[in-house]
Amino acid sequence: MADHFSGPRALADPASDITDVFTFPSPERPGHLVLVMNVFPIAAPTALFSDALSYRFRLRPVTARTDAGTPFVAGADEWRIDFGFQAPVASLGGATQAGTCTPPSGAQVPFRVGDEQPTEGTGLRIFAGQRLDPFFIDLAAESANHALEQLTFKTHGVNTGEGANCLSIVVELDVATVLGPGAGPLLAVVGETLTSGHPVRLERMGRPEIKNFTLQDRKFDRLNSDLELRDLYNAEDAFHLSEDYIEAYRARLNANLAFFDRLDDRTDWPPDKHGNHPLTELLLGDFLVVDTSKPFTDGAFLEIERALLAGRPHTTCGGRPLNDDIVDIFYTLLVGGVDGAPISDGVDHATQPAGRSFPYLCSPSLEPPDLASVLAAAAAPAEEGASS
Repeated sequence: MADHFSGPRALADPASDITDVFTFPSPERPGHLVLVMNVFPIAAPTALFSDALSYRFRLRPVTARTDAGTPFVAGADEWRIDFGFQAPVASLGGATQAGTCTPPSGAQVPFRVGDEQPTEGTGLRIFAGQRLDPFFIDLAAESANHALEQLTFKTHGVNTGEGANCLSIVVELDVATVLGPGAGPLLAVVGETLTSGHPVRLERMGRPEIKNFTLQDRKFDRLNSDLELRDLYNAEDAFHLSEDYIEAYRARLNANLAFFDRLDDRTDWPPDKHGNHPLTELLLGDFLVVDTSKPFTDGAFLEIERALLAGRPHTTCGGRPLNDDIVDIFYTLLVGGVDGAPISDGVDHATQPAGRSFPYLCSPSLEPPDLASVLAAAAAPAEEGASS
C-alpha cells in the first residue's frame, strides 16, 4: 500500500505511520496549494493523533535538470509547517483533542480535531481528523507479481483497503502569503513524523510506493539481501541522504527496478555502463514535485517527472491529486517506460472519490474493517494470470 506499514517500526507504531502524502493546487482557490498527510492505517473509530509526535510538511524550491545526474535538485531554502496535538480529553461524547499548526511565520494556529468547520489562519485553512482512506490497490495481486515474477493483475481487482479509515491532516495555503511572493513555481514536498521535544525522524514520505514497491523486496538485491532497509530509509533526511547508506538504497533500487522492467518480457530501461537503472536517481530524490503556477487537474501524478525523462515540457501541476490511480501510473512507468502501454491492477477508484471542496477527503466509514481482516485479505494468494 502507498506507504502503509512501510517498515517494522511503522507496524509497531501506527500513530507515526504515514500512509500517504498528497499535494495539488486548490480546485477552489487559485494561488492556493493543498497539502495532505494521512497517518494511522486502518484506524479504529477511537484512533487519535499522538501527543508525543510532531507531524511536519517540508517544502523546498526545486529545479529540473536535463543533463546527467539527479533530475531534480532541491534548493537550500525550506518552509516547514508543523502540527502538534495535545493529549485527548475525555468527554461524554468521547475523547476530544486539540492541536496547533505552526506555519513558516511561527504564528501558532490552534484548532480542534474533527471540527468540520475549517480553522482559518493568515493565508491558510486547516482540518485534522478521521477520514476515509483515499488510497486503493489490489495488494494481494501486487504482492503476487513479486512472488511469481510476472504480472498477475486481473481486469477486476479487489481493493484491499475498502472502507478503511485513517487520520488526516489537511492544510490549504496561499502560496504568496505563507511562502512568500517568490516561491515556486516548482516545489518539492515531503511529509514527516518526528518525536516531540528533541526531534528524531520516525518516518518520511514523498512519492508513494517507493518503500513498499521498490525497497521492500530483497530477493533480487544480491548485495543487501539480508538488510531490511525501510526503517533506515524512513529516518533519512529526504533532501540529504546519508553517505553511509546511499549505496545500499541505490543497489536495492537498481535490482528491483530491473525486476519491474522484466515483467513485460522486454527492456525499456537499459542500465548505464555502471549498472544503474535510469530511474534510480530520480526515485532517490524522493519528494513530490508540484507546479504551483498550473491549475488543478486529475491524472497529474508523475507527469512532471515523465516529461523530464522524455525531454519535453510538462503540461500539468504534477504533485499528487487525491483521486489519481498511482498504482496504474507507477506500474506503467516502471514496466513499460515513459510512454508505455497502460498497466492496471483492476482497481480504478477508492471506496468513494475525494471531493473538490475543502477538506477534500470523504467522511470516515461508519463500519470500517479491522486490521486483521485487511492484512488477511492482503496476504491471500492471487491466482496466476495475465495483466489486462
